[in-house]
Amino acid sequence: MACILLIEDNPFIREALSGYLQLEEHQIVEFEGTKGVIETIKRDIADLVILDIMLPDGNGFSLAKTIREFSNVPLMFLTAKDSESDRILGFEMGADDYVTKPFSTKELVLRVQALLKRYTYSRSELTGKNSWYCEEHKLEIDQKTHHLLIDGNEAYLTGAEWKILLYLAKQESIVVSRERILAECLNYFFEGSERTVDTHIANLRSKLGEGEWIETVRGYGYRFQGHRDREEG
Repeated sequence: MACILLIEDNPFIREALSGYLQLEEHQIVEFEGTKGVIETIKRDIADLVILDIMLPDGNGFSLAKTIREFSNVPLMFLTAKDSESDRILGFEMGADDYVTKPFSTKELVLRVQALLKRYTYSRSELTGKNSWYCEEHKLEIDQKTHHLLIDGNEAYLTGAEWKILLYLAKQESIVVSRERILAECLNYFFEGSERTVDTHIANLRSKLGEGEWIETVRGYGYRFQGHRDREEG
C-alpha cells in the first residue's frame, strides 16, 4: 500500500480517482490546492504525488519546483495542459510522468502502479556505496539509502533521474541510445517522447555540478564518463 497525495481542485476527478486508487489498497490524501502539500511531503509519508497544474491558489509547476528542492518523491502531473511545450516544462520541473485530461482512469491507475514499482526498484534492487570520478570531481551514490553526493554536497533526483543515472553509470563508458533509455528506465511513450530523455539528461547535468559526467553522442544517445572506484563494493 502506498500513500498518494492527490492535488486536484475538481471534486469529481478527486472522488473518481481516489475511489479507483483505494480499490488498489492505496491511501489517498486529498488537497484542493497547494495549501498543506509541502508540509505533508516534509513529514516523509508520501510515496507519490499526483498534481494538477492549474490550481485555485497557485501553479503546479511552481509547486513541483519547490518539492524538488528537498524531495525526490515520485511526481505525476495530471492536467488539461496538453501541448508539447507544457509536457517538456513539466519534466523540467522534475516530473516523473505527465498525463493529460481527459484520461482513462484505468490507464492512469496502471501508470501509477508502474511509477511506484519503478521507484521501489530504483531504491531496492541495488545496494551498497560506490564512487565515480570525473577530472577533479567525485560522485558518490549510496544505493541503499538513496543518497547522492556531488563533491560532498547532497543532490536530490527524481525517480526517473535516479534510474537513468544508475543505468548510464553501470554501462561504464558505453554509448546508450535514447530508445534504450526509454525502454530500460522510463515507461511513458507519446509523440516526441525521446525529447523527454533529453530533458531528463539536462536536469541531471544541472544537478551533477561542474563535472562533464554525461557526454552527448550526436545522432545516437549518451555516455557516462565517470570512472568507478573498483576497490569499493
